[in-house]
Amino acid sequence: MKRSLNALGSEGGMDTLVFHGFMMRLLGSIRATVLLAAFIAVTLPLMLLQWLFLKLGLKQAKTLPNSYHKLVCRILGIRVHVEGKLASDRPVLLVSNHISWLDIPALSTVAPLSFVAKAEVGVWPFVSLLAKLQRTVFVDRTRRTLVKDKAGEIAERLATGDTIVLFAEGTSSDGNRILPFRSSLFSAASLAPNAANDNGPEPVVQTVSIAYTHLHGLPILRHERPFIAWYGDMDMMSHAWNVLKSGPIDVTVRIGEPVRLASLRDRKALAAFSEAEVRQSYVEQVTARPRAA
Repeated sequence: MKRSLNALGSEGGMDTLVFHGFMMRLLGSIRATVLLAAFIAVTLPLMLLQWLFLKLGLKQAKTLPNSYHKLVCRILGIRVHVEGKLASDRPVLLVSNHISWLDIPALSTVAPLSFVAKAEVGVWPFVSLLAKLQRTVFVDRTRRTLVKDKAGEIAERLATGDTIVLFAEGTSSDGNRILPFRSSLFSAASLAPNAANDNGPEPVVQTVSIAYTHLHGLPILRHERPFIAWYGDMDMMSHAWNVLKSGPIDVTVRIGEPVRLASLRDRKALAAFSEAEVRQSYVEQVTARPRAA
């Protein structure tokens, strides 16, 4: 009799766990559906507005993406915490690590900026249109001549006062490490100071380390970081859906001090300097160590 009662209790407990799991999945799906609908409702009309701004050559074409991404982060529950300050009186080459598609809206809340992206992004459905509307520079890293040409384009954009973000790892990581920086696109460093001589303030480089620190207000542990990260052969749509279901995410964007591009002798020196800064900063973020004085 006692054994039967124990078995009944065990079955009841199992049923409760199954029901709880079902309800959590259901609520997650409802949350994701609502957030996706809100995202589309905001994005479509603002895409049209941004297209008009670009066509008319209005200055709002630079600033609208910044406001848009702040709104998107609020809708999706991405809470961005910024440490440090981006130089506002001169063009900036912003060198960052790369973890997820979430990096784009998170970094875009900091200031009006554009990204350097691999050429494949330029043909992705919907994503490519968003990227083009933010004046992204697309680079085919497999063709050295095109990389060199794009470095010239980056230099020209810096010369006109733009802030350009370079994901120097060349791909995204699993969130537990910083991949080696690729130096090819850093050739813009040798071109930008010369391009800016007659057109305005001298460009600077600033590093930025981006780290996802909390989920639902709880610290994200090492084995949980790959859940936020989007890397390898992951399908973007299913990954985005799982992230939307998961709940509010806290991300810290830590910005380094500005350094004159002309003070770094070549692209390899710039790559080495940037990688060392980003790596140290990221380790401090994910291990909750205080920032070095």
